[in-house]
Amino acid sequence: MLSVGQSARISRSYTRENLAAYASLSGASAESVPEPLIAALFSYLLGVELPGSGTNYLKQDLAFKAPAPLDTELEAKVEITRLRPEKHLVDLWASCTAPDGTVICEGRSLVKARDVAEAFKD
Repeated sequence: MLSVGQSARISRSYTRENLAAYASLSGASAESVPEPLIAALFSYLLGVELPGSGTNYLKQDLAFKAPAPLDTELEAKVEITRLRPEKHLVDLWASCTAPDGTVICEGRSLVKARDVAEAFKD
């Protein structure tokens, strides 16, 4: 059952080899971790952890505040801020931080959890 305040997190570091693979796929080069790779951590959390399988992404609004350094364990977190069971909507706050507390990015995610039948049971 989902509840306000519930959260999920994942830690990940990226290497120069990861950036080279990203560059070969996207055609873009980078000296720090590219924003799409950070956003992908939130996609993973929402689709696999919270709310989980069956979640449909509706909206994401992220503000990138600092470059994400290479070879540094980053922590991405999503936390439920509001449940709207009548519309099967879940609002979440997403954030990614470095070990020293630097906020790499943060923002809002909105997902539809219609396919997650257990999410709104009382």
